[in-house]
Amino acid sequence: MNDPCDRIGHTKGGVQVKGLMETFTLTNGVEIPCVGFGTWQTPDGETAVQAVKAALEDGYRHIDAAAIYGNEESVGRAIAESGVPRGELFVTSKLWNDEHGYETTLRAFDKTLKDLGLEYLDLYLIHWPVPAKFKNNWQKKNAETWQAFEELYKEGRVRAVGVSNFLPHHVEELKKTAEIMPMVNQIEYHPGLMQKELVEYSQKEGMLIEAYSPLGTGKMLGNETLKGIADKYGKSVAQVCIRWVLQNGVLPLPKSVTPSRIADNARVFDFEIAADDMAVIDAMVDPDGPTNDPDNFPL
Repeated sequence: MNDPCDRIGHTKGGVQVKGLMETFTLTNGVEIPCVGFGTWQTPDGETAVQAVKAALEDGYRHIDAAAIYGNEESVGRAIAESGVPRGELFVTSKLWNDEHGYETTLRAFDKTLKDLGLEYLDLYLIHWPVPAKFKNNWQKKNAETWQAFEELYKEGRVRAVGVSNFLPHHVEELKKTAEIMPMVNQIEYHPGLMQKELVEYSQKEGMLIEAYSPLGTGKMLGNETLKGIADKYGKSVAQVCIRWVLQNGVLPLPKSVTPSRIADNARVFDFEIAADDMAVIDAMVDPDGPTNDPDNFPL
């Protein structure tokens, strides 16, 4: 896959020449806009509709959704009301834990499409590898689920398929029966939590890493180290976090329901974090670690 970070963020004559429409390219050639708009924890209804519409008005073309978020109908309504042509959008959804299995996956996919009001998805992910419901036979259930994913992909109902929160041993199990390899691994990733071994493994296997919670669910915003670096560039901590993710070759998925912050989170293409500052951020350690253990997810 290509790395847009060698090209994004440059200006010519004071005019930004690259931005939200810059893309990563997946292993199957599908291009994915380099910053996504997250919808996790966005309240269903008018709040979700207005947040997604604001993002689309600000130039985002990559929307990250999931069945468990409970707001896909509102996300779909926002897409429909935005007037943005479907072909310009990249829409992701995720299969929830209680739907693992061949037939249940196909039914869940149909419901997601109906809720979003779309005829196809650009990316479909298995949300978690070891749901509590299938803890004793997760390998078999993931194999059946992936079989359904491959069928949806071959039928053209989804343009790319991938996983979320999968550690190397989960992927290795999937590889035993998979005909098509996952193209994306969406993981928790932010300053202090780089999950370097997982990132290196995933990239070696041809997967693009997507970063959910790139602001550390907000806790990075008060970090004094990041505040100092942000002041140096005349940027917000959020903008530094998002830019840092991009410069590490990872695709960030910031979320907000506040129009000004939605807009600010997209303004990360007019500066570049210097190598010494990147090294400082890279060296940060989050003592809490990942929010959830993929092998012991409670749901």
